[in-house]
Amino acid sequence: MTTPVIGVQGLRCRYGEFEAVRGIDLEVQAGELFALLGTNGAGKTTTLETIEGHREPSGGVVRVFGRDPLQDRSIRRRIGIMLQEGGFAGDLTVRETAELGRALTARPSDVDESLAAVGLAGRREVRVRQLSGGERRRLDLALALLGEPDLLFLDEPTTGMDPESRRATWDLVRGLLARGTTVLLTTHYLEEAERLAHRLAIMHEGRIAVSGRLVDVLAAHRARISFDAGRDVALPPLAGTAEVTGTHVEIRTPDLQRDLHALLSWADGRVELSGLRAHHASLEDVFQGVREEALVA
Repeated sequence: MTTPVIGVQGLRCRYGEFEAVRGIDLEVQAGELFALLGTNGAGKTTTLETIEGHREPSGGVVRVFGRDPLQDRSIRRRIGIMLQEGGFAGDLTVRETAELGRALTARPSDVDESLAAVGLAGRREVRVRQLSGGERRRLDLALALLGEPDLLFLDEPTTGMDPESRRATWDLVRGLLARGTTVLLTTHYLEEAERLAHRLAIMHEGRIAVSGRLVDVLAAHRARISFDAGRDVALPPLAGTAEVTGTHVEIRTPDLQRDLHALLSWADGRVELSGLRAHHASLEDVFQGVREEALVA
């Protein structure tokens, strides 16, 4: 069996009496993008810092390329890290900042190529303090890519980027995956995880609440149908359950095609389904389900 690029078993992390991570397991295989998601304070950043080798776990086992990232410093030359905050010197230019990063990299690559890859070729001589928030994030990404890493950590990579830059970053990440790079991503943009992730885990209060392949995670949650009937109606038999508020109807169904067909057949010539929407579960639905289950518990 192939050794995973990242292997975590029973990870626990404490800050004094507070346990931020409460015994989680996860694996990331070579060449995949794994999205680690969660509510604020769920323990994502602590988990990431521990896997990167920046923090000692309170319990459990962490392995990167089959080795302990805290003890084996040779791992560092194979990884690239994009932090939430780069902490750049504002008086340096973009090129000078990249050159400094290159000097600290064990497997340095071409600075101009890295800046061009993130769309900063035309901003090379601009001082960092003059960059927009989105441009600084792109510079963070360029520095993370300088060592041509086998494993790339992306912590909220597109925060502050405009939609065009965000899509360009997604395309760049897809290109890295196509070349065999392994990526561990954290993001608050659920669409980002839906577009990029092969597998994912959602953390809540230090534990993993949901995990698996993206397609399986979404398939485990019910699809939605919603519309406004304009008047009170008696719905046909459905596989799902309906919630009626006045004239507005929300249906949660395990069989979207069957219930949509039944609904349209029933409505034909009888009632207009104004604002009809039908869609499979999204990560937002899954996320909301995690919150609701936590409230009930």
